[in-house]
Amino acid sequence: TSLPLSPSLSFFLSLTLSPPLSLGDCPSDKSRTNMTENGLLHPERVLTLDTMNPNIKRVEYAVRGPIVQRAMQLEKELQEGVKKPFTEVIKANIGDCHAMGQQPITFFRQVLALCSYPELLNDNKFPEDAKDRARRILQACGGGSIGAYSASQGIELVRQDVSRYIVRRDGGVPSNPDNIYLSTGASDAIATMLKLLVSGEGPTRTGVMISIPQYPLYSAALADLGAIQINYYLDESNNWSLAVGELRRALEAARKHCNPRALCVINPGNPTGQVQSRQCIEDVIRFAAEENLFLMADEVYQDNVYAEGCQFHSFKKVLFEMGPKYSEKVELASFHSTSKCYMGECGFRGGYMEVINLDPAVKAQLTKLVSVRLCPPVPGQALLDLVVNPPQPDEPSYSTFMNERTAVLAALAEKARMTEEILNKVPGIRCNPVQGAMYSFPQIQIPHKAIEEAKEKGQAPDMFYCMTLLDEMGICVVPGSGFGQRDGTYHFRMTILPPTDKLKIFLAKVKEFHQRFTERYS
Repeated sequence: TSLPLSPSLSFFLSLTLSPPLSLGDCPSDKSRTNMTENGLLHPERVLTLDTMNPNIKRVEYAVRGPIVQRAMQLEKELQEGVKKPFTEVIKANIGDCHAMGQQPITFFRQVLALCSYPELLNDNKFPEDAKDRARRILQACGGGSIGAYSASQGIELVRQDVSRYIVRRDGGVPSNPDNIYLSTGASDAIATMLKLLVSGEGPTRTGVMISIPQYPLYSAALADLGAIQINYYLDESNNWSLAVGELRRALEAARKHCNPRALCVINPGNPTGQVQSRQCIEDVIRFAAEENLFLMADEVYQDNVYAEGCQFHSFKKVLFEMGPKYSEKVELASFHSTSKCYMGECGFRGGYMEVINLDPAVKAQLTKLVSVRLCPPVPGQALLDLVVNPPQPDEPSYSTFMNERTAVLAALAEKARMTEEILNKVPGIRCNPVQGAMYSFPQIQIPHKAIEEAKEKGQAPDMFYCMTLLDEMGICVVPGSGFGQRDGTYHFRMTILPPTDKLKIFLAKVKEFHQRFTERYS
């Protein structure tokens, strides 16, 4: 008797026992490229580079681009014992605070631990205010668990707390929890709002004004959506200030080929580290009102202000203080995140967006759009609640919380000052004051011979510079061309996040390299 063969074994035998292909049956070169790993032929692929969404191919994201891939390769080679002119790769390419050594805020992690494993509520090692906060958050979650879905707009309790935070921050300017949308970091909310704004074809296609230099999220999202990117340039000679005259120039030029509908502002600035003055914000709001532009205010670095005389002013606060002529007209979306400031909790992906003067019908469409993604990560929502509702002076965790918060911001302020001071001592490097955020965007002079060699390699000159810096010194920064810059100028972006001792080594290596690079190509 013979046992019945399984379908998979029958299929295998039918292939192995088939007669060999004749010459005429041999697959073409094109067909061979469509073989699976086990060598079996399958029909022409549906999804190829030619048939995929062409917008995706136009997306670029410099902070995780070729430089970072090369840095990871070098790290792997060092681990394998390959000899290099350096013993470690120091990364300053991305604002990932904890990866750079910043320690989490104790209270935040205590509450999140309690929320994640409620059995710990019986443990006397945790302070009572942390337990109270965890119970409050858990009671607002489905089934008392942060593992449950939340409402698509976010947990109502958290949105209420965000709204109260905004009222405190803005000196009593009212905030409605129904205008708060919790999000997967600020990036998700920014991309969602851009998606709502983009429409039209050809000369009616939506144009969006973004600062140059810019954070590549904006150019990437606009490329993905097939929208028109309208560049306005920050004034490097005036500490990266924003001038309305430049906005108007960019707008008038863009109206010849698209329909400008939105203006994006990053304050404090990324990658440029400037803090815009209140007067500047007023001017931008007036411009948006006059030109009927939707305002998007990226304010994720609002606690990161270091320079004397600088202060963070929210666009919403200034808008309302300008009176009904503006506060009842200008459409505004402002964004905040748990990833930056003193928290640096990038991995939890917590954030929010507040919308002002949004058409009720459009708001309903926004709510529908976010519901497709079900909900933002609930642990991130819990963390956001702690950021906007931290320990109070009469609670046991307050002293530790304030000490940790103050220490993080003070260390960043010192590193901002040190970065500017050391880089400005290097001939051929000019660094504006790092007034806020967590980046420096120094201008570098690249010799003509180096520019020519970069062209021969098919690289932008600052990409060539940064790649050489990485290969020779183990220093990972991002070329300015990934953020945009005026023609004929070259920059790199670096974070100020490495620990102070490592940042000193980092800056010393940049100085040594720049002098050597300049001599080599002079």
